[in-house]
Amino acid sequence: MVSLVRSVNIEKSTSDKVKRRSLLLGAATLTLSQLAAGCDSKPTLKIRSLKNAVPAQLVSKFSRELKPSPVLQVTQSWQLQELFALLQDWKRLPETKNQADLVMLGDYWLTLAIRQKLIQPIEAAKFSNWSKLPERWRKLVTRNEQGLLDAKGKVWGVPYRWGNTVIAYRTDKFKALGWTPKDWSDLWREELRDRISLPDNAREVIGLTLKKLGKSYNTQQLDKVPNLKKELTKLHQQVKVYSSDSYLQPLILGDTWLAIGSSGDVLPLLQTQKDIAVVIPVSGTALWTDLWVEPASGNQGPLVEQWIDFCLQPAIAPQLSLLGKASSPIIVGMKPENLPADVRTNPVLFPDAKILDQSEFLLPFGDAGIAQYRSHWQEMRQVVKS
Repeated sequence: MVSLVRSVNIEKSTSDKVKRRSLLLGAATLTLSQLAAGCDSKPTLKIRSLKNAVPAQLVSKFSRELKPSPVLQVTQSWQLQELFALLQDWKRLPETKNQADLVMLGDYWLTLAIRQKLIQPIEAAKFSNWSKLPERWRKLVTRNEQGLLDAKGKVWGVPYRWGNTVIAYRTDKFKALGWTPKDWSDLWREELRDRISLPDNAREVIGLTLKKLGKSYNTQQLDKVPNLKKELTKLHQQVKVYSSDSYLQPLILGDTWLAIGSSGDVLPLLQTQKDIAVVIPVSGTALWTDLWVEPASGNQGPLVEQWIDFCLQPAIAPQLSLLGKASSPIIVGMKPENLPADVRTNPVLFPDAKILDQSEFLLPFGDAGIAQYRSHWQEMRQVVKS
């Protein structure tokens, strides 16, 4: 099974019920390490990450390059909610033996982690490669004590990788139609009535509708957007499945012809499903980023600094992008000619600059904004299909 949603669902609490996109393959938890006889005397860095997010090849390379060679323990979890729950547990029990030095967290969880005091600020000045991060990623993690973007705030996380919301579609079905989807507006075409899978998430669905109308994903005053309710009602008629966990299964089976999902889910699927293709909407899309954060009771040791600088190296960024099926933010600032062909020719890993400029992170809302999304979402879903 897979799950798209990385952000808090408007209709659900901000607890561990929150769903997220992840590729659920193999065992739930796996430890990648350089453990060997006598390794207890070696310096050790403990990391908690999403499954398949830290390629084993990079773990080995990091351990080989440092002297003395450290032990890098990477314990993997299936979902972001598990990692967020660990941070909550460690706050309650700060002396927990298995507490990690670094934890992976999705950008949309950052506000909650800051407000609940689950993590501590990071001294970005310690990282020699920090300046190589594009400005929009540096701004994303610079926040005040309420978890809101603030240019005068502190740095609360280090961007590690990113992806986007994409359109996946059946090439065999669209061949008969004589066209292929290019932008959000294509979802409203009559030929796709009852043929679409959409995420069960208000921010994503209302957001893509706002994009179709030329507005921002982060628009909060929905009542002031002309025709929004009308467009949402029309889109609802097109939908066969609302799901944030199993939206790709109907596409694979041919029950739906088009699905909206995360690039992190769809890219691996393309290796086995020859009849499925993917496109980023030309008017821009939603972006997500996975971050390294430090637990509130952790200590920033030299290995933490070395691992983060390692991940931010331009020489490592292309490998991370290819092996992890998600892009390093570092490649955004690199010249295309300095990237391997498999990266620079992949429009999902390395989107066109114009499309990327028009794409947006889903930013935290206040209570009034959340209430408007909840109201529009409920009204949309209650419409009886004709």
